[in-house]
Amino acid sequence: MKINFTEITAAKAKLDAVIVFLVGEDKKLSPLAAAINKQSGGVIAKALASGKFAGKRGQYAVIVPSDSVKCDRIILAGIGDVKELNAQAFENIGGGVIPHLNNLAAKSATFFLDELKGPVSAAEAAARIAHGADLRGYRFDKYHTKTPADEKPTIATINVALANTKSVAKHYAELEKLAAGIFLTRNLVSEPANIIYPETMAEECQKLEALGVEVEVLDEPDMYKLGFGALLGVGQGSANESKMVIMKWKGLGKASKTQPIAFVGKGVTFDTGGISIKPAGGMEEMKWDMGGAGTVVGLMKALAGRKAKVNVVGVAGLVENMPGGNAQRPGDVVTSYSGQTIEVINTDAEGRLVLADALWYTQKHFKPKFIIDLATLTGAIIVSLGSSRAGLFSNNDKLADQLFKTGQKVGEEVWRLPLADVYDKQINSDIADMLNSTNTREAGSITAAQFLQRFVNDTPWVHLDIAGMAWSKKDGDITPKGATAYGVRLLNELVKEYYEG
Repeated sequence: MKINFTEITAAKAKLDAVIVFLVGEDKKLSPLAAAINKQSGGVIAKALASGKFAGKRGQYAVIVPSDSVKCDRIILAGIGDVKELNAQAFENIGGGVIPHLNNLAAKSATFFLDELKGPVSAAEAAARIAHGADLRGYRFDKYHTKTPADEKPTIATINVALANTKSVAKHYAELEKLAAGIFLTRNLVSEPANIIYPETMAEECQKLEALGVEVEVLDEPDMYKLGFGALLGVGQGSANESKMVIMKWKGLGKASKTQPIAFVGKGVTFDTGGISIKPAGGMEEMKWDMGGAGTVVGLMKALAGRKAKVNVVGVAGLVENMPGGNAQRPGDVVTSYSGQTIEVINTDAEGRLVLADALWYTQKHFKPKFIIDLATLTGAIIVSLGSSRAGLFSNNDKLADQLFKTGQKVGEEVWRLPLADVYDKQINSDIADMLNSTNTREAGSITAAQFLQRFVNDTPWVHLDIAGMAWSKKDGDITPKGATAYGVRLLNELVKEYYEG
């Protein structure tokens, strides 16, 4: 999608659609909407008088104007109370209008942005509107060969017109790089498992070298030598070789000795459950069981793209969990990279085995300020929190609080769940140091997090269980249904707000 910013006085060309704002919930027109209403002989006011549209945030109304107005359609966007319009709200406005534009078969549209005198400057508001429209306009349709013309999106150009465009480019430049990272994650998670498997995903990671990211790929001989018994056990039934990718962004300079921050992602590129095989219904969705690793890769692209002033390590453990003749069996005991032994009682509790070795490697080799891991780890977290929040588990209150506040700010929310000895004892094994799962349905997300905590030592750490967030079955304001790239915006903002400098 092409994005343009222009001053209002220059926006004179014939347009497919114009978007103006209705302020509050008392049908009050913004100044620009009032001017267009006057120019059109009161068509907006007449439409408001005859309909239920009240200007609530998220409401839209389409109006056919008179010939005196240089556009085919006017879209009224309700914005609610101006004082409550934060950056996220403007993104939602930009994204929320995209389906309406496609329904109108509009090829181009222009937002007329007033000086609304709220907490967000007009320049940032313009950038956020464009960013939201860009994110909502994403489509993964590379495998469609016969899409009917009336189902294809038409909107190709978004213009945002405002009184002064002086500082818009600065605001939008970072958001454009963030969008590139989000789109990479969505692409990786959307691809089928015959296209994205450990080797090809590692190749996608290596493309980040063009942005200055240092990328190292460990193959199976490397990991056998190191003793990655937990990760390798998961992938041993697959014909596709397991990999671990280490990505380093040295935003403080290559000579910098500053402690990095670290992000670790579960990358099970397809999860059959192994010998503990999943039911057939819905198994095709398990192509996105690498969503955690996908988020880490997209985050690294966003940070490197905007040249973030921070040292970051991103680690992705990549495996395919298949029920082959050499597959791991329930009851097997494996020795992790940490030296701790694990009794595998459920081969479908595989993500934590991948993360066990990746987490230990990260804390041992890089000694980071903190580690945040992301994983589509448990179905139990969906039962607990649904698809509106990720589950957060942590050994560090400060880091957990920062993530909670950041999630509220960007609209990628988290909710903290407990860690305690009473849960930790549930994963003790009779014949090894620990079980990879439990024999009960109680506290499944918590016991999985307790397992991971055994592999971080005293490093400040957060585990984000994103099983309910990596994929959506319905459209959102800035996220079309499918891969969401949940976590890229959250972690990019965390870094920007608290750790750059």
